[in-house]
Amino acid sequence: MPNNSINVLVVDDHQLIIEGLKSLLEYEHDILFCAGANSIREAMDYLAQQPVDVVLMDINMPGESGIQAAKMIKAHYPNIKTLALTMHDDISIITRMIEAGAAGYILKRTNMNEVIDAIRIVHTKGRYLGVDAQRIIMDNMGISLNQSALTEGKKPLLTAREREVLSLITKEYNNEAIANELFISQRTVEAHRRNIFFKTKTKSIVGLIKYAILNGLIDQDPETDAETNQNR
Repeated sequence: MPNNSINVLVVDDHQLIIEGLKSLLEYEHDILFCAGANSIREAMDYLAQQPVDVVLMDINMPGESGIQAAKMIKAHYPNIKTLALTMHDDISIITRMIEAGAAGYILKRTNMNEVIDAIRIVHTKGRYLGVDAQRIIMDNMGISLNQSALTEGKKPLLTAREREVLSLITKEYNNEAIANELFISQRTVEAHRRNIFFKTKTKSIVGLIKYAILNGLIDQDPETDAETNQNR
């Protein structure tokens, strides 16, 4: 197994789910199943001892919930990406998980190829919302996913630079990282952030993600990601 494999910890209170995901991941040359945990406490104990890149986690867990776990992982291990794999298709749960720090959200009814794609994308690009999760968010906003972006055929609401900044924000880049990526000052990044929140009429990262989905600013093309992995 290559040293640059994506190390994955699977957290689910059903051992059959863990075993199934283990079997799935073993076929991927760039993904390493590290361990399975049946509780949040067991998962946190493992994270304290072993290197992990992605935590693939159910939300309904005995004791502390997946939402609480996402907050703890974000606070103690900011470089680890939490990817929710759950049956919950409620907008409030999706929103709370994102606000808690989850980097991705997919439903258990999805196909297994999307699970693999999601792991790779949250690891390399920082954010992944499954097709079903996107549809739920759009339905909640009264918008169809097959509707074109609101800016199509009109003067774009955001400038090209602001769209670049927004895309990086959704990938969890902080001001310093954005400044380095775009070769601009942190003060300029802060100004762009203020303008983006004002123009999109949003107040949180969740609102920005909704806007980014609607306007095609979250790159979730598995083929593009596969090319990225081959070039890494």
